[in-house]
Amino acid sequence: MRRIAIMGTGSYVPSRVLSNFDLEKILQTSDEWISKRTGVRERRIAAADEYASDLGKEAAIRATEMAGISPRDVELIVLCTMTPDTACPSGANWLEARLGADNAVSFDVVAACSGFIFGLSVAEQYLKTGTFANALVVASEVMSRTLDWTDRESCILWGDGAGAAILKPVDDGLECSEIISTHIHTDGKNGENLLLPGGGSKTTPISHTSVDQKLHSLRMIRASDSVRVAVKCFAEAAEEAVFQNGYTFDDVKVIIPHQANLRILQQMAKRLKVSMEKVYLTVEKYGNISSSTVPIALDEAVRDGTIEKGDLVVLTAFGGGLTWGSSLIRW
Repeated sequence: MRRIAIMGTGSYVPSRVLSNFDLEKILQTSDEWISKRTGVRERRIAAADEYASDLGKEAAIRATEMAGISPRDVELIVLCTMTPDTACPSGANWLEARLGADNAVSFDVVAACSGFIFGLSVAEQYLKTGTFANALVVASEVMSRTLDWTDRESCILWGDGAGAAILKPVDDGLECSEIISTHIHTDGKNGENLLLPGGGSKTTPISHTSVDQKLHSLRMIRASDSVRVAVKCFAEAAEEAVFQNGYTFDDVKVIIPHQANLRILQQMAKRLKVSMEKVYLTVEKYGNISSSTVPIALDEAVRDGTIEKGDLVVLTAFGGGLTWGSSLIRW
């Protein structure tokens, strides 16, 4: 099979910062309470006229610039999102238009917080078979528009932003940031643990009743059970990527997990028997941006020099669905 490389990364977060101190003004909460339980101190919130395609466009432009290509060169766009501009057209179609990527085929992948890993897997298959010469994988979320801002257990976690990567097949022997393997999993029977009930065929047409019942807001059900499952899936996915390729975590330079919650990530590290110094964190400044957290953290780690040429990098994620997955990359 053809080798698939990451040729460029990019990310973007909105300019508006919503801190825990800002939330103290509208909720019965405190900076200490939020940061102690979640690790989040602030998050970014999209402007009223910013949508998932707008955030995704900015991240995509930065990825294409790093890769040295134009948006018109892109042949495949996979947008990973649970908050597209509209249900129809797809979020990827809006992104294609905003980018001016007139030669691309575009579609959405929905896998909640694991979306970017799933998007990588989908793009890899098209590239390995030669269907397309390159792919743009973007994860873009406007989670702030899914929230019940009176629910202090949930709304404190989430933020908005986007991350992107350009993928391309490369010849044997060429030095590159190679995706060694990607692994994805689902468990549909436990999907209601993280639920956005409104907006689908089950709760349409939208009515005064569905709005009053807050069916169009994200719900976290059996949160304590979800934490245990998340830690297990985060760790097992990372182990799958590392061990199946004949490595150990001593060989790994950086683990980039979905930034769900600091406590979850600390428990994951403990289960993997690795130092938290090996785990790249953005949760304090951005919160949980669903599918976008992994590519945003990846891009920042590349640009700040945390990831260097030759480093072994693990991406791992867990999300609603239930979904989870991982990827091993030799940078």
